[in-house]
Amino acid sequence: MINKSFAVLGLGKFGESVVRELYEAGADVLAVDRNKERLQSVADFATYAVAADIEDAEAVNALGLSNMDGVVIAVTENLNASILGTIYAKEAGVPYVAAKAKDETHIRILRKLGADMTVLPEYESGIRIARHLATGNILNFVELSANIRMVEISIRREWEGHSLLELDLRRKERINVIAIRNGDEVITNPDPRQPLEDGCSMLITVDKKDLNRLVKE
Repeated sequence: MINKSFAVLGLGKFGESVVRELYEAGADVLAVDRNKERLQSVADFATYAVAADIEDAEAVNALGLSNMDGVVIAVTENLNASILGTIYAKEAGVPYVAAKAKDETHIRILRKLGADMTVLPEYESGIRIARHLATGNILNFVELSANIRMVEISIRREWEGHSLLELDLRRKERINVIAIRNGDEVITNPDPRQPLEDGCSMLITVDKKDLNRLVKE
């Protein structure tokens, strides 16, 4: 269970999956859409469901986004709403803004506006971003002993394009890499010379005393 609050602006398939995952992780979730039927679809697993137009500055200001740990802009069919939602969230001082994009051009726009994370829309991406927001970069967690944890973490942006040999994570980060996940493929005993790809995650073992550092980073 976590003690965080998030707002999800836009309730298509992607937005609904983010709301559901965050709620099931124990977060307080504010679901926002101007379509009341979409709001009804998340009524059972959103803490609050509010009808509001993301393009209306006054309506967005009334949502209290400044109190949120993170905001997900989950709308792409209306580019103006996506852009304004991102701007309003950043102006409210939200510490982490994630935005759904429809293509690479949209991603570049959102990043220039200050989005901390951009994703292309798929249901699985919604689950991944929800888990990332809920627990930092830790996706799954298993307690092996009193001191050792096995966790799945999303790779950091600065690790992308570099091999395990180059990164030397055992010495620098005090973690042991067991496997690499790339989509549905899990690679055990990964080639230490193979560069890590964007969107990959890694299964590692780590001492409990180093776990908080991984979450914060």
